[in-house]
Amino acid sequence: MKLLSIQIGQPRTVSYNNRLVKTSIFKESIDGPVKVGKLGITGDTQSDLTVHGGQFKAVYAYPTEHFEYWKVTTPQHSFSNGSFGENLSTQGMLETEVSIGDVFEIGSVVLRVSQPRFPCYKLGVKFGDSQMVKHFYDSLKSGIYFEVLEEGMIEAGDEIVMKSKSGGTSIHDFVMAKNSNGSDKLRINKLLVDPHLIDEWKEYFEQKR
Repeated sequence: MKLLSIQIGQPRTVSYNNRLVKTSIFKESIDGPVKVGKLGITGDTQSDLTVHGGQFKAVYAYPTEHFEYWKVTTPQHSFSNGSFGENLSTQGMLETEVSIGDVFEIGSVVLRVSQPRFPCYKLGVKFGDSQMVKHFYDSLKSGIYFEVLEEGMIEAGDEIVMKSKSGGTSIHDFVMAKNSNGSDKLRINKLLVDPHLIDEWKEYFEQKR
């Protein structure tokens, strides 16, 4: 597993559907080492802290392996590192193989998998296509959010090292449970007994069981 690139962004205001939208989804790759703190990467600022950022969404990673899928599914768009607003573009770290509670080390930073990503309408803003949010949900290719356990430095090219495997719910199954809107009782019940499920999602899935 490898970290291929690092992206950061600052809030900007863009025009979308005849209105102005403030977003930080537009990110640019950076070179050299960068610090990762408890709430994210230095130089990366969220626009709406009610739904982005925070302890359990401190760092967002997206597998570059998915770009081939997207090029086939939505050929009208182009894809490269940072296309989905991710901080970390990775290789070898897939949602089917990573579970909530898994702990990884990149450089001197220790990260714990917290949840998948379920994007808001601003993903459509990024691509100029309101259907991209639905495409993203349907793809099950959510990317991975992390909590920062130990602050430190990372750099593009760093190896991603598995420190501990939780044995918990995979990110893929988490997305399947969420997308089912209550119908996938097996996955929902499995999630609800997973000790690594954060309180916000416990409350959500309790209402769906």
